[in-house]
Amino acid sequence: MHNISKLRINTARLNMRPWHNNDREEFITLHTDPVVMSDLGGVIDVDEAHDRFDRYGMAWVTNGFGWWVVQCNQRFLGYVGVMSHSGEHPLGSHNEIGWRMHRDAWGYGFTTEAVAAALHDVFTRAGLTEVLTYTEAKNERSQVVMERLNLKRDPKRDFSIPHSKQGVWEGLVWVITARDWNERNIYETSLNGAWIGS
Repeated sequence: MHNISKLRINTARLNMRPWHNNDREEFITLHTDPVVMSDLGGVIDVDEAHDRFDRYGMAWVTNGFGWWVVQCNQRFLGYVGVMSHSGEHPLGSHNEIGWRMHRDAWGYGFTTEAVAAALHDVFTRAGLTEVLTYTEAKNERSQVVMERLNLKRDPKRDFSIPHSKQGVWEGLVWVITARDWNERNIYETSLNGAWIGS
């Protein structure tokens, strides 16, 4: 069990923290936006959104890392972070960086800034050695973020999974290791620095 109540990340423009229960309605609104959810086969219903919110919150307690709430001037923009997946996934046990941001936060570099901060956190504070990310071929917006942060395409790990709305979801995989992250000094060049702590 991990005590994460005091964890914070501040970047040049963003404030990031673990979930509070009063973030639930913002979370549900985000997941019922058809444009935001288009790359995952469409919106989810409210019950599923509640289940995900509870599961994501528990991941912080279990693993000591998870999805960060991303805010700018106290405004909820979305979330970014790393989730741990079990061996039941087609890729086996691994850690995945992901993000979901409100439409009105697109196009300002907020996602890249937050993803860089979240990766820096898991490679330094949490001690992870490798993180994956994946998306559909059509999701060019997310692929731009991956390229900006110098994540490496790893086609040998591409996978397919059954999807209730799409039939099959095809995942293209990118990877970043702690060694590559540190050697390339990606964090400093992406954010001009940030601090993590209480």
